[in-house]
Amino acid sequence: MANERELAEGARAWPFEEARRVVKRLGGKTPEKGYALFETGYGPSGLPHIGTFGEVARTTMVRQAFQRLSDIPTRLFCFSDDMDGLRKVPDNIPNKEMVAEHLGKPLTQIPDPFGTHESFGHHNNARLRGFLDAFGFDYDFQSSTEFYTSGRFDAALLQVLRNYDKVKNVVLPTLGPERRETYSPFLPICTKTGRVLQVPVLETDAEAGTIVYQDEDGSKVETPVTGGHCKLQWKADWAMRWYALDVDYEMSGKDLIDSVKLGGQICRILGARPPEGFTYELFLDEEAKKISKSKGNGLSAEEWLTYGPQESLSLFMFQKPRAAKRLYFDVIPRAVDDYLSHLQAYNGQDEKRLENPVWHIHGGQPPLPGTKLSFAMLLNLASVCNTEDPAVLWGFISRYAPDASPESDAFLDHLVGFALRYYKDFVKPSKRYRAPDEKERKALADLAGRLRALPEDADGETIQAEVYAVGKEHGFENLRDWFKALYEILLGQDQGPRMGSFMALYGLQESLALIDQALEGQSLTGS
Repeated sequence: MANERELAEGARAWPFEEARRVVKRLGGKTPEKGYALFETGYGPSGLPHIGTFGEVARTTMVRQAFQRLSDIPTRLFCFSDDMDGLRKVPDNIPNKEMVAEHLGKPLTQIPDPFGTHESFGHHNNARLRGFLDAFGFDYDFQSSTEFYTSGRFDAALLQVLRNYDKVKNVVLPTLGPERRETYSPFLPICTKTGRVLQVPVLETDAEAGTIVYQDEDGSKVETPVTGGHCKLQWKADWAMRWYALDVDYEMSGKDLIDSVKLGGQICRILGARPPEGFTYELFLDEEAKKISKSKGNGLSAEEWLTYGPQESLSLFMFQKPRAAKRLYFDVIPRAVDDYLSHLQAYNGQDEKRLENPVWHIHGGQPPLPGTKLSFAMLLNLASVCNTEDPAVLWGFISRYAPDASPESDAFLDHLVGFALRYYKDFVKPSKRYRAPDEKERKALADLAGRLRALPEDADGETIQAEVYAVGKEHGFENLRDWFKALYEILLGQDQGPRMGSFMALYGLQESLALIDQALEGQSLTGS
């Protein structure tokens, strides 16, 4: 079998396609800075969200692919634009009136409304780091405030000043008439109020490294552009960062396509090559509308992780990043089972294993698969048992798979917990049983007779064969109608598991009891 480097060079998974672009960019040589730099950006005026996870997870996947293709060291910068002026008070914070008094100031100069950190920016940066650390990401946190005030951006800021008119003229056509009147790439920090100002710049002096601007009171003020006295407007700031840090790769959402193009122009004006990029599609809600943080019509990372493991969320991010995808609670069970299927397939794939999503989810070291039980199966087991007690589910699981236990298969035990929560919140409220019609009654009676003739330890395939045969012999031309009838009559839902496997897990006698109850017209509530 080919070694991993050879497999990586031919792998068609999108992270490898992206990584090969970075390899080509560097030409096999370690950059002067000593590493290939991957970057993600974060605006810390709000809390980290599922899009933050997606961008860091996807960038990490490209970085991992690059590491299999090249021996050049890598770093991932998670850059917080915490020197931005706060434009409005967020809805989800305490002490709103206090924060309102500091509108316009850099986030790191606003008192922390939560009272836990030296500033609002530091608070949200801590939340970002905690969020990323919880997922085990390998990254270097970087603060815009620290870079500006320490002088680490000084050389790049002077380069922007030397090319002031060129940079300004790139941005002006993208602005409305009113904003053009006052636009400057440099936003001075007012020495009187501490606010980030969007005011006209009257003079520039590249040799002295200063600008003269018209203050809000009409006076003229001269200030250095270095040392944290100014920051750049965000589009110019993004491009300056690419130039200053020599960023090799950064992805962004579809809504920033124009900004990426503009940033590339500015980066070239400054004398550098913009990074390799990747445009991902934005998420949609259940009604195919764009997800908005302010509207709250999306699904948070915390909400996803209430009902499914991190691996399933990572898979959702891996799959088709250039396609708009609906992000709502109903996609979680499918994502969990897709992950389990990929994990089961991994060890037998050999030369295709680098195209399996679990390779990218686990950094090339996927765990061994555990007990073969799907999430859908666990959901249906919880449903038919009408229980929220893990011990009840484990009672059936241990009979079906005697070697499995919460101690020996911790991942399965986590799935049991996720399934019970999902059942309680989403399945149980919508369960609707119906009675069988005459044709279905005859088919169910026939199925019950066949199941009684099977040995108690019949496996799922044997049971499935009988379920299939009954459907055919009772005139269900489309067997989907037969299986749908079983789901609606026995499980109280219009979708369900592979019935043979489910009945093997639930038990033949228990499955027969379900059928008998349906034939006798009793309520199938699991009570």
